[in-house]
Amino acid sequence: QVQLVGSGGGLVQAGGSLRLSCAASGRTFSRNTMGWFRQAPGKEREFVAAINWSGDSTYYADSVKGRFTISRDNAKNTVYLQMNSLKPEDTAGYYCAARLGGGSQVDARSYAYWGQGTQVTVSS
Repeated sequence: QVQLVGSGGGLVQAGGSLRLSCAASGRTFSRNTMGWFRQAPGKEREFVAAINWSGDSTYYADSVKGRFTISRDNAKNTVYLQMNSLKPEDTAGYYCAARLGGGSQVDARSYAYWGQGTQVTVSS
């Protein structure tokens, strides 16, 4: 079983930056597609970014494209989300997730394991 621990959230002003980290354990980590999702209170969980097992393929939601960058370091069992030019609408709990098997990489239902979430708040 894959275990994920997310960290790095905080309070920033609009236009600022944060880097989220997701530390993973489990021998299958390097074979997992990893994703970041976010969820604001009362709203549905939303896809943010995904990266394949080798780190050579990434995919982003249109709302964050050009501002966020997902990366992974399999030697450190860690996935990152660099968030630049943050906007108030980026405010949400951010969750890293591991996808095993098929399904859409942008669909939360395709991901089997989830971190506890880290809060990102962007003030205006």
